Amino acid sequence: MAAKLGQLLIAANIISEDQLIQALNLQKKEGGRLGTNLVKLGFITEDKLVTFLSKQYGVPAINLADYKIDPAVLKLIPSDMAKKYLIVPVTRVGATLTVAMADPSNIFAIDDVKFMTGYNVEVVVSSESGIINAIGKYYMGKGESLVVAKTATTQVLQAKDYTLSEEEFTGAEATFIEEGPTIDVDAFDRVVGSALEGIETIEEREDTEVVKEVEAPIVKLVNGIFVNAIKAGASDIHIEPYETSLRVRYRVDGVMYTVMNLPIKIKNALTSRVKIMSRLDIAERRLPQDGRIKLKLGKKREIDFRVSTLPCLFGEKTVLRLLDKSSLQVDLTKLGFEEKSLQDFMEALNKPYGMILVTGPTGSGKTTTLYSALIYLNKPDTNIMTAEDPVEYNFLGINQVQVKEEIGLTFASALRSFLRQDPDIIMVGEIRDFETAEIGVKAALTGHLVLSTLHTNDAPGTISRLLNMGIEPFLVSSSVILILAQRLARRICKECKEEERVPISALVKVGFSEEEAKTVTSYKGRGCPTCNNSGYKGRVALYEVIPIKDELKELILEGASASEIKKAAIRLGMKTLRMSGLTKVREGITSIEEVMRVTFGD
Repeated sequence: MAAKLGQLLIAANIISEDQLIQALNLQKKEGGRLGTNLVKLGFITEDKLVTFLSKQYGVPAINLADYKIDPAVLKLIPSDMAKKYLIVPVTRVGATLTVAMADPSNIFAIDDVKFMTGYNVEVVVSSESGIINAIGKYYMGKGESLVVAKTATTQVLQAKDYTLSEEEFTGAEATFIEEGPTIDVDAFDRVVGSALEGIETIEEREDTEVVKEVEAPIVKLVNGIFVNAIKAGASDIHIEPYETSLRVRYRVDGVMYTVMNLPIKIKNALTSRVKIMSRLDIAERRLPQDGRIKLKLGKKREIDFRVSTLPCLFGEKTVLRLLDKSSLQVDLTKLGFEEKSLQDFMEALNKPYGMILVTGPTGSGKTTTLYSALIYLNKPDTNIMTAEDPVEYNFLGINQVQVKEEIGLTFASALRSFLRQDPDIIMVGEIRDFETAEIGVKAALTGHLVLSTLHTNDAPGTISRLLNMGIEPFLVSSSVILILAQRLARRICKECKEEERVPISALVKVGFSEEEAKTVTSYKGRGCPTCNNSGYKGRVALYEVIPIKDELKELILEGASASEIKKAAIRLGMKTLRMSGLTKVREGITSIEEVMRVTFGD
């Protein structure tokens, strides 16, 4: 990009070859962007550079200082992305997001924004100093230090920001069961500070050597990251090595947040510490590994961390899934079911045999729904068997099997063995292939209640998936008794909930009737310390439930398409995922923006 921009400026007689060489030499010494160095050397003004880029790439030029950007628009692009690419969202109209960039030719940045937001992206060009000032104004909090870290081709804004205040963190106590010692953590800032002080002079060396030298501060740092994630209500921790930094992110209510950038030189020590705790091989850095850590918080609360390491370009990425049984909601009446949907689901659970399928993408809460159903069915006179990969939570009275494909213990082989164990109810974690589907269908037809999951976009599409796997239509129609699709939407924070004025035309566009649109009051979260300024706290499930009645069985036997089955199901009373979401909007539980994010229009 740098050389290309330089040649373009020479071709336009704006700079000379000698000036380009001087700017490139300065770039080699000090880093930074070529355009910035040309401005620094006085060969071109910033305004002239912006005008040139505007004409060259056919995009408008703006002065960000003239704009007052809506906080709702700023939330569409997280601060870490704005800093990484030097971009600022300016306005959103319908499905189009306008983004100001210092480098309008950066297609990687544009693609990332499209992927993260789901909007079409229109680019405008602005000066680099204007974008840096806007990022400082809109994204940086009080007391947050803004450091411009220079690289050979770009400037990256880096800032450390922590999720919790010192007061909230004080007094947290955790015991790692595998390790033994008790960790008394005073305050997260202090933990991180002392850890970084102890490793400032450490150079990249073999894992075992680094761990020995920095054992105490690294232990404190890792424990701080874990305990802080629990405090923040995170479901996952991502530790990601890049070329110049080690990024730590939490997933809270389904959305990723950057919580800190650490020095890259500690990546091996930090990864090794996590591997030691999860009993993985610290010498193996070429292959993925999986493990577990058990943590005891206080006297009663136990939390499992499911650990996965994966070799990436600049080191091993580590992802930890937090499994907190104390926060697991297994009451069917509190998951988010509408009255009719819950009634249909309970009716299916009370049947003596048949197959119930729960569908949705990864992270949509399928496992929680299945566990809730099993807890409801778990009685002393019932034999319940489950095959899971992995077993996330263990429950008294339920026989749970961990699938291990490397030794031949697959879903299909476990299911086949279950049928010799006199089961009443069988739960299969996922139907992945024809063999598992076939055994599950046969089990449902021979007097067993079978619960399982599939990855499909909606409930009607599940029928097509089973048929495409090779299951005969007559077997599907006679075995499947109910299909449930679900998504998770974020709840509006109760502390900062406020009414949102939405035009009637917009309400009609998302799915409300004109009569409903006139009476609906929609809400949004303003953003406050309780919800980390996101406007949301916690999640609620949206459900699409289809009981397989006689009319639908006929359609399945006739080989009807998913759209035909969907139309018939709606006529018979099914609420689609979008309809379920609009019900939650009407009840003031979630926002229109959130429902549109997680569902398609119907």
